Amino acid sequence: MAKDAKPRVKVPKSAKAGEVVTIKALISHTMESGQRKDKDGKLIPRSIINRFTCDLNGENIVDVTIEPAVSTNPYFEFDAKVAAAGEFKFTWYDDDGAVYEDAKPIAIA
Repeated sequence: MAKDAKPRVKVPKSAKAGEVVTIKALISHTMESGQRKDKDGKLIPRSIINRFTCDLNGENIVDVTIEPAVSTNPYFEFDAKVAAAGEFKFTWYDDDGAVYEDAKPIAIA
């Protein structure tokens, strides 16, 4: 598991009912290819984020399959229509089985 993986998301604190808001999501992650060696000459195990999802109140908004050629610290920016107050849930899936999550609330103004 990538010890340095850290999700960061930016969601507006509130929106009007039906408003489209911009969501920003980044995960700090080294994205090890499995082809590099450590200082002792041993291969560093592959550890790549391969999927990213975002749900709002249990409804999927974004589901992205990430290919191995993605750079470190993958960043996503997308729009979402907010019908009601609730919670955005963000999930990143790693090849090594690790799952990283974050959640942010949004209120209706």
